[in-house]
Amino acid sequence: MSPVDAGQHESAGEEPLSQADAERLHQARRRILDELGKIIVGQETVIDEIMICLFSRGHVMLEGVPGLAKTLMISTLAKTLDLTFSRIQFTPDLMPADVTGTEIIEEDRSTGHRDFRFMEGPLFANVVLADEINRTPPKTQAALLEAMQERQVTVGRNRHELADPFFVLATQNPIEQEGTYPLPEAQQDRFMFKIFVDYPSFDEEFEVARRTTGTQQGEVEAVLGAEEILRLQRLVRQVPVSDHVVRYALSLVRQTRVGSEGVPDFVEDLVGWGAGPRAVQFLILGGKARALLEGRFHVQIEDIQFLARPVLRHRMVVNFAAESDGVTSDEVIARIVAATPTTEDELSRDARFQKIFAS
Repeated sequence: MSPVDAGQHESAGEEPLSQADAERLHQARRRILDELGKIIVGQETVIDEIMICLFSRGHVMLEGVPGLAKTLMISTLAKTLDLTFSRIQFTPDLMPADVTGTEIIEEDRSTGHRDFRFMEGPLFANVVLADEINRTPPKTQAALLEAMQERQVTVGRNRHELADPFFVLATQNPIEQEGTYPLPEAQQDRFMFKIFVDYPSFDEEFEVARRTTGTQQGEVEAVLGAEEILRLQRLVRQVPVSDHVVRYALSLVRQTRVGSEGVPDFVEDLVGWGAGPRAVQFLILGGKARALLEGRFHVQIEDIQFLARPVLRHRMVVNFAAESDGVTSDEVIARIVAATPTTEDELSRDARFQKIFAS
């Protein structure tokens, strides 16, 4: 679809989407990857998924064992985007006020008058790293998650707007679960993506060892500023998406819902419960952002397939039978994608999907 066709989807007063915008974001993606490559070795898929989430105005949960440069990756990304960065180390004794900020009594020395003044917490930054979010009690987790949803914090009777853009990346350690407070599924649903950070390949780890044990230090340059990021976030929503792609995204999500019409037998056997409507929204929004990052004006089926795992893996829960057999949610998602037709005709003719669309 051309930019002119895309303009039919705009509201009055919106800045029109142009070829220059798509090319700008596409080139920005390459420059960001090049800049990060000065510091970070590999992890290109992880970085792509983080950028998709950023330009969709979502938040990310990162899971990986210690030592995989998650913190370094995020802080370096903030530098390439010329954004303020804040890191919060979540611990069992961390209180909500330590995250959001607090009011203090301040005295005016000239008049002797005392008044409350709000001291901003580490949430008041563009990029916030919530390190090991599962190590802090639910009360403090809730303070962060409320800020993510509302993009503001309430202290006393006053509301305080957070920075814009506002992007939270929370990390979880998949090992050492003793003494942790796992996020409930309803709270995990607030994160657009759950991204797994895996071990590097042999060649990548060789390069890490070579770089980090020498004297050379890489320096990154800013590629985009806050205002340009906000503008690109607005343009992402203007990317057109066909009804067929929307139906395909719906098909994937609705097949995760145990007990519904047309759900495959293997889902009934392996899944405890499935994803809600927010999963469809994030699949489509993420698809739009990925299209622009790749210099396209339309969302493809491949975009939805690429995003299926990071969007769905924390929104569907496998049952005890699956866990005992070592079956993960990623494996179930892969089977759902493989069992779902990609063309309009196949979807419309398949009796199972007719049931899904009718339910």
